[in-house]
Amino acid sequence: MSVLLFGVSHRSAPVEVLERLAVSDHDRPKLVDELLSSRAISEAMLVSTCNRVEIYAVVDAFHPALEAVGAVLGDHSGMTVNEMTRHAYVRYSEAAVEHLFTVAAGLDSLVVGEQQILGQIRNAYLDADSNQSAGRVLHELAQQALRVGKRVHTETGIDRAGASVVSVALHRAQALLAREPRGGAMRSAVVVGAGAMGGLATAQLAREGVDDLVVVNRTVANAQHLAGNVAATHGITVRGVGLDDLPAVMASADVVVTCTGSVGSVVGVGEVHSALAARTAAGPLVICDLGLPRNVDPAAGRLPGVHVVDIEGLRGDSETQAAENDTSAARSIVAAELADYLTHQRQAEVTPTVAALRQRAADVVEAEILRLDARLPGLDDPMRDEVAKTVRRVVDKLLHAPTVRVKQLASTPNGDHYAEALRELFELKPGAAESVSAPEATGLGDSGPGRTEK
Repeated sequence: MSVLLFGVSHRSAPVEVLERLAVSDHDRPKLVDELLSSRAISEAMLVSTCNRVEIYAVVDAFHPALEAVGAVLGDHSGMTVNEMTRHAYVRYSEAAVEHLFTVAAGLDSLVVGEQQILGQIRNAYLDADSNQSAGRVLHELAQQALRVGKRVHTETGIDRAGASVVSVALHRAQALLAREPRGGAMRSAVVVGAGAMGGLATAQLAREGVDDLVVVNRTVANAQHLAGNVAATHGITVRGVGLDDLPAVMASADVVVTCTGSVGSVVGVGEVHSALAARTAAGPLVICDLGLPRNVDPAAGRLPGVHVVDIEGLRGDSETQAAENDTSAARSIVAAELADYLTHQRQAEVTPTVAALRQRAADVVEAEILRLDARLPGLDDPMRDEVAKTVRRVVDKLLHAPTVRVKQLASTPNGDHYAEALRELFELKPGAAESVSAPEATGLGDSGPGRTEK
């Protein structure tokens, strides 16, 4: 079994494509179930964030699994396979593992070194675990990826600036406000969305010194809960209101941050126009649209005095780059962790073959002892036991060197070929108890697909 990755991200696709492929928390279980309905896929985990959609699947054949993933995403997005593949990347086996470790380390993020991706991978893994779509392979892979991310953030300064998509967007908003003739500092702000990104935005605004902060959410209780938590933590007044109050609270805001998972615009031209008409101050309004799909109608940015900052506009921002030495150190950690992970996995894969070989030898010894009993029925017990011990010692000594060596060789590239040779030479089929003593067993057993990257 190998890991297949199919993904799109801010590096490979425009926002329009990311929007069409984005998967909400509500739709995630449905898509994973559809993936698992394919006979080529045994485990699946789906990561969907504001700048990436990635499917990690455990497969027994590359092409059938890739076709299944393409069909599921095509039905979800309404895109053809050709449309998706123009913007997608596919990784297989070791390359898929390396990519996930790189993502967890924050090295593939829009803001290099940001920590939010760790929480997003953790949530994707927890969803897969609760939906029972993660088996042994994804359990080990996801847990190791989370450990890699934590190690990178602990041992390097890649996140020393505390940068995130939210902080970079807000710094851009502050710059836009400052350069306007009637602009100034961020004094009043609105956050639309009470999820994880909304919590991050609200806390960041509180740290920036905003003194009039409002959380807006479709469910008022959720908005009030987030507002209460931020108020208690930062010692400021934060209000929580419903979506119906959005035009009214925008009328007095300098900055609006939208970060919901809603499909379709949450902030339309009409709401923005109404807010502008009700403004008592003549200053500009900056809207940071961090949702995927986008929460703000792009046409709102064409209204006088309105600036829209979105994911597309943040690409290439100098603030999104970490220091070169920290990035280099993080990549070294990822490379070392990848080597350790692959060594462990290769050795684990050869263990059933070694066990099957030892079981085959034990069965042969027992069969020969029974044959000895039949030929020498008068052999006393002490003598019989000594003969049996001697035969077992001989077999153990003969098997010791090759079994130790095959485990060592398994940790090298293409090391699975040595286990495959053992299975063929001794007609072993690991995992099938009835086969280890059956000389007529056919084939090499389920050795899994090759490790060639596609």
